[in-house]
Amino acid sequence: MGSHHHHHHDHHGHSHAGHSHHHGHNANKKSLLLSFLLITAFMIVEFIGGFFTNSLALISDAGHMLSDSISLFLSYMAVWIAAKPATHTKTYGYKRLEILAALFNGVALGIISIFIYWEAFHRLFAPAEVSSGSMMLIATLGFVINILVAFILMRGDTKANLNMRSALLHVFGDLLGSLGAIVAGLLIWLFGWNIADPIASVIVATLVLISGWRVTRDSINVLMEGVPEGTNIDDMRNALLSIEGIEEVHDLHVWTVTSGFPSLSCHVVVKDLYDFGQILRQSNCMFKEKFNITHTTIQIEDGKICEEDDICDEKGHHH
Repeated sequence: MGSHHHHHHDHHGHSHAGHSHHHGHNANKKSLLLSFLLITAFMIVEFIGGFFTNSLALISDAGHMLSDSISLFLSYMAVWIAAKPATHTKTYGYKRLEILAALFNGVALGIISIFIYWEAFHRLFAPAEVSSGSMMLIATLGFVINILVAFILMRGDTKANLNMRSALLHVFGDLLGSLGAIVAGLLIWLFGWNIADPIASVIVATLVLISGWRVTRDSINVLMEGVPEGTNIDDMRNALLSIEGIEEVHDLHVWTVTSGFPSLSCHVVVKDLYDFGQILRQSNCMFKEKFNITHTTIQIEDGKICEEDDICDEKGHHH
């Protein structure tokens, strides 16, 4: 009886939040597709340019853009597939695909950066001749395109959505990569310092590695059902215990299904089962207002249930 009543309430709250989510979703889709087309087109230009001007900084930036292009494509596909409705076998739908895409991105970035380090290492000892003029021209064009793409992506939801954020991080890394290639081109052009080229590519590779590590770490936290960043379980427990009629809280779990979709479940022991409706309403309102969680499952119990049945993880855990 209790869970039925609650579920009705919860669903109502969730559909309300769903409206704004849908709006952001379409903006994300458009900005991802446009960014993907721009980046991919330029990446091809930059790679060919790097090959003909013999610039590792350009090629490494093109490598970064390739990872960008793949990441944007994956993010676009993930946003598109994640919107598919839930099925009987996948009750959360395909929302986790977004996180898997982000994980793949992070690992790809790591591999690309190791490859660039390896190439640069050889070039540091034997700097190659580079046509600096063309190199600067191509790098400047790349810089402009990256600024454009960053603006397009920022129109989407880069705060809550891990996928959009990883795409934007890639683009910022690219911006710095293009900047590095412009500076290297200038140094080669003015002073004939060919060594500036592998140095610039090492800096780009390091940026690639850092953003790859961050995205990988965040996606693994979601896949491991980790508590969402900035969420404090003890604060939640105390907030629940401050509600009148609640004696004990246990089996409290908070996890993320996909970016911007935190979920929570817990068992609450109450003094009097007759108050369950009131307690449920208060708990749900509190999670929504204080912690911004609308997807909650709260099991109401009296002390006797817990002692009789083995349905609780934390038997005899009094907090």
